[in-house]
Amino acid sequence: MPLRSKSLAGITALVASLLLGSCGTAGEEVCDSPLVSNLPPSSFRSSSQLSSSHGPVYAKVNRREGAGGWSPAISDRYQWLEVDLGRRTQITAAASQGRYGSSDWLTAYLLMFSDTGHNWRQHRQEDSFGAFPGNTNADTVVQYKLQQPVIARYLRLIPLDWNPSGRIGLRLEIYGCQYTSDVANFDGGSSVIYRLSVRPSQTVISLKFKTLKNSGTLLHAEGRRSHSLTLVLEKGRLLLYHQQGVSSSSAGQLLVSLGSLLDDQHWHEVKMERLSTHLNLTVDKNTQQVHIPAELSHWDIHRLSLGAVQSPGLQKPILSNRNFHGCLENLLYNDINLINLAKRSNPQVTVLGNVTFSCAEPVSVTVTFTDSQSFLQLPGLTAWSSGSVSIALQFRTWNKEGLLLTFNLLRQQGAAWLFLREARLHLQINKAAADLLELSAGSGLNDGQWHSVELNARQDHLSITVDKDEGATAHIDVPVPLTDGRLFFGGCPESSPECQNPFKVFQGCMRLLTLNNRTVDLIKVQQRLLGSYSHLQIDMCGIIDRCSPSHCEHGGKCTQSWSTFHCNCSNSGYRGATCHSSSYEQSCEAYKHKGNTSGHYYIDVDGSGPIKPLLVYCNMTDRAWMVIQHNNTELTRLHSSPETHQYSAHFDYASEEEQLAAIISQSEHCEQELSYFCRKSRLLNTPEGVPLSWWMGGPGPGQVQTYWAGALPASRQCACSLQDNCLDSNHFCNCDADSDQWTNDSGLLTHKETLPVRSLILGDIQRPGSEAAYEVGPLRCHGDKNFWNAASFDKETSYLHFPTFHGELNADISFLFKTTSSSGVFLENLGIKDFIRIELSSSFEVLFSFDVGNGPLAVRVLTSVPLNDNRWHSVRAERNVKEASLCVDELPFAAQEAPSDGHIHLQLNSQLFIGGTASRQKGFLGCIRSLQLNGVTLDLEERARITPGVRPGCPGHCSSYDSLCQNQGRCEERANGFSCDCSGSAYTGAFCHKELSASFMSTTSLAYILKEPSEVSRNSSALPSSVYSETTLRGENFSLSFRTGQAPALLLYVTSLSREYLVLLINKHGELELRYKLHSSREAEVFASSVMNLADGRLHTVAVRRLADIVSIQVDQNARENFNLTTDVEFNSIKSIILGRVYESEELDAELNTLASLGFTGCLSAVRFNSVSPLKAALLHHDSPVTITGPLVQSSCASSSSANPYAAETTHSLSDQPASVDPGQPLVNAIRSDSALIGGVIAVVIFATVSALAIMTRFICSKKGTYRNQEVKAAQPDDGHEFPFSSQPDSQRAPSENQKEYFI
Repeated sequence: MPLRSKSLAGITALVASLLLGSCGTAGEEVCDSPLVSNLPPSSFRSSSQLSSSHGPVYAKVNRREGAGGWSPAISDRYQWLEVDLGRRTQITAAASQGRYGSSDWLTAYLLMFSDTGHNWRQHRQEDSFGAFPGNTNADTVVQYKLQQPVIARYLRLIPLDWNPSGRIGLRLEIYGCQYTSDVANFDGGSSVIYRLSVRPSQTVISLKFKTLKNSGTLLHAEGRRSHSLTLVLEKGRLLLYHQQGVSSSSAGQLLVSLGSLLDDQHWHEVKMERLSTHLNLTVDKNTQQVHIPAELSHWDIHRLSLGAVQSPGLQKPILSNRNFHGCLENLLYNDINLINLAKRSNPQVTVLGNVTFSCAEPVSVTVTFTDSQSFLQLPGLTAWSSGSVSIALQFRTWNKEGLLLTFNLLRQQGAAWLFLREARLHLQINKAAADLLELSAGSGLNDGQWHSVELNARQDHLSITVDKDEGATAHIDVPVPLTDGRLFFGGCPESSPECQNPFKVFQGCMRLLTLNNRTVDLIKVQQRLLGSYSHLQIDMCGIIDRCSPSHCEHGGKCTQSWSTFHCNCSNSGYRGATCHSSSYEQSCEAYKHKGNTSGHYYIDVDGSGPIKPLLVYCNMTDRAWMVIQHNNTELTRLHSSPETHQYSAHFDYASEEEQLAAIISQSEHCEQELSYFCRKSRLLNTPEGVPLSWWMGGPGPGQVQTYWAGALPASRQCACSLQDNCLDSNHFCNCDADSDQWTNDSGLLTHKETLPVRSLILGDIQRPGSEAAYEVGPLRCHGDKNFWNAASFDKETSYLHFPTFHGELNADISFLFKTTSSSGVFLENLGIKDFIRIELSSSFEVLFSFDVGNGPLAVRVLTSVPLNDNRWHSVRAERNVKEASLCVDELPFAAQEAPSDGHIHLQLNSQLFIGGTASRQKGFLGCIRSLQLNGVTLDLEERARITPGVRPGCPGHCSSYDSLCQNQGRCEERANGFSCDCSGSAYTGAFCHKELSASFMSTTSLAYILKEPSEVSRNSSALPSSVYSETTLRGENFSLSFRTGQAPALLLYVTSLSREYLVLLINKHGELELRYKLHSSREAEVFASSVMNLADGRLHTVAVRRLADIVSIQVDQNARENFNLTTDVEFNSIKSIILGRVYESEELDAELNTLASLGFTGCLSAVRFNSVSPLKAALLHHDSPVTITGPLVQSSCASSSSANPYAAETTHSLSDQPASVDPGQPLVNAIRSDSALIGGVIAVVIFATVSALAIMTRFICSKKGTYRNQEVKAAQPDDGHEFPFSSQPDSQRAPSENQKEYFI
């Protein structure tokens, strides 16, 4: 580097360091010089001293003068040692040492700081309630570095604990360096205006301020485009507003609100930085990002007003007539020190009013009532017994209730209490032998703001006033004998006969206590020269806003009291003390494996992460399909239009972009139906032409896709090309043949990276005669890669390790496990002192333990059943700043509260161990599945593939989920999960839970013909899978449900080749009868149930069991009735099972013959005879041996409501959901809001009905006979010019009522 360049760089660095120094920073300079050792004796003060040789002047580290340090006269927590550093100084560390040659030292202490020697502020570390660790002996120096430097002139040390074998003894040192700054004082009527001369390359404004006023304008920035930003202090919070137009009457748009309790006369740092599309506002290291209006992205400031809005054109200032009253320090605009410019009378700066360049510090002594033992006692005035009385004070609190003041009336005639109740001020006077007198005024007095209270009494008049507001004054004209005795503020001393408090104590701050317009000297109170007190902090206000910043997540509303805060999670979709954990499952797959059936559910894809819950439809079939609708799923027809060269359609999904992306990413498979129907309308113009049509798909706005459904991405082909069956073999799509007959290219898009379909552009619809139609189905996904991600641990010494878990303030951990071992560690992560661990401590206990610096804590859940039963069990653990909780399976959760003031950050640094520990002790044997930390799934399978002793996956799910298969359904294992085999059940559906029912007419007959066997199992203890004609039954197990108004009516008829039969019927009295004829030469035996009136049109269920000669019948939930057969016990050569009308009944007697000819009119459902389900076979299995005569209509007649989830008309939003709704409950009334769907369904029903009538007529006219299992299908017209395609929904897209009819 040339010498001139080096010199220039050196000068630049020097100027920069000087500028930084003038702004109150020390750059890279080390700031750790000792500050106490050279101070004069006048710089030290203390609350008391044991003797002159124990004075505070001797409290210097490593000095032995006097008694070798400071010791107060009394060792209690009201003692303090104060050091005056002579000027505001940057303090970076503190050190303590015991008194030389003694057993006197501190073990814990607090540090307080002040600029004036009053209005002290307790120093709180970011992760601590403020207590510093002290010494373990009298000689060792223990130094503690502050996490953030403090700027102050005065320091006060308050002992908390000391050596129990000694007393308070202290020598101390403070470390830091010089601090310089530029300060300006605004008196509420003054301001500073700065005019910019050049266009800045950036906009960064930083400053410090302090004030006692809770409202005022800090700065106002105007631009050249009639836009302005105003930063105001309102009720102790900083608000940033945007205004547009100099003549606007609007008060502006609030962009962001930040901070709280900023009117405490302490310095607060503010930084505002404008970036391209957003703005960062920082208050005391709490930063909030806000997106700014687009017009501000290239907006330039040309004028800055400080302390007030100095812009005559603005008609409506943000805060009318409220200028800033307080001090500003180091106000920088893009590194330009504006206060320094004002001090030097720079021409760009105009000073209006009385602005001084030193900070005026008003002295206001405040007292803090900290806990239930706090009180302040003051003597009354003797003049009160005969004249007027006036008591005034100011207070601030978060509590709704608390005693402000109490005193006894004159001559013990009663007592008076001034207190808060429901955040209103009440005055209650209880006079002896008189009615209770009560006044109330004000409201919302627990908002943390300062409120003034005045109590005035004279002669026969008594009044209370809140905030000097005439509207908040209550008075009464009665004589009240007031007191000349003592006054008690905040509470009462223990066991005091003079003071009784029937209310809660006051926790908060008070100041400006006045008795008959004379201010009480609270410093004298502190020095024990006036009154008495206990558990008070004098000359400081210790109020803390626990809701700023808020620990409530996901939109939870924060409220607080003096010692804690509460999060209201209503309508947020989240739960827990901080609204951290999601109330919903992460996929339809998870809902299915909790036993939930098809319906609308909220899913939360990332659990406790930032993505909001989404309402989807879960279609539970053999797979759990997640259906996400968009705004146009109906078939849309297009006609030729010479003016239109392209037609475009856009699809808006009922979800946010990040929700869609997360669903597609975590699903195993996604698909979307895409159909194009065409007549003289080409599609992709294959094989070599420019595509005439395309679609946009994929993340964000999507990318151009030039392939069609069923083909491969970027192939420019349709499904017919891969199947080699295109209409014209010279083209890759049917529509590209340009035929004048209707054809189509349809199929499923299954490549997840191109989903969902965002828009569709169709380009060949302008030619004469061109016609087309398109249909884009909803996005459908199934499978959850996270839910089944599992690992099997085969050795106690094996484990998986992952990067350190970062859950400093909120940590939620969830997983499933199964094991046969009685103990083992599921998870462990260590720090230097902190740790977090979840383990199976015994066969009946799960233990969640952790330490965040306050000492180890543990939460445990005890179960009544063993957890090592090789079945899946769920564990959910959460730790936040309020509490720790643990939940196992569906048991009530256990919780333990965190300390209200303590360490809150969980600081870990080791690897995260799964299935073991760093010491390889107490390892876990078994399977862990779906492990999620703060909503992020750990890929156990990927790590297990490369780890010895651990295998990916975990087989064997039916041991846990077999109970979900209902109604004789059988659980079948899958690699990822299970399925229910319903072949042996009369029911269908994902869990064999869906009843199959049909409406019968009087002419309807359904006969299930029993086949001849090729082989009969001889040694089977269970009922056979089929019933054969040569089988002899010694018992039956059959059931059905019915709904009818017919009596008598035949329900079930079982015939045999040996002229034996079984009949289930309703007799003419509406009673159930079971008739057995098991011997051809004997009369049938009749068993009648005592349940009456079964032909009442309601749904009834009948279950019959026979074992040899014992027969039992149960109707609905009535008691089971037992009967005995007397003729025979063998039912030989069964031939058929008949439902409805019986056309051939030779073996029946005359009475039953007549009944059989009447048939059955009504509904039959869930018919099962041993292992045969005749009604299910007729409706679902076309190849089954069923003969149907007459109309048989599948319906939902056995259900109280339609099973169609889209049939209801009410849409529930998150805010509509009541808090009491079980998150696992399907929202059966929630549907898509698009009205086109309803119209489409109506059209489909009409079309299907007309088609059914046409087919029925055609079949009746063309052929006679019995036809079985013929499902109605829509015929396509022969005329190719008519549009032959309907908008019938895909059977997999959403469940619907598939009505089937069978005709003779």
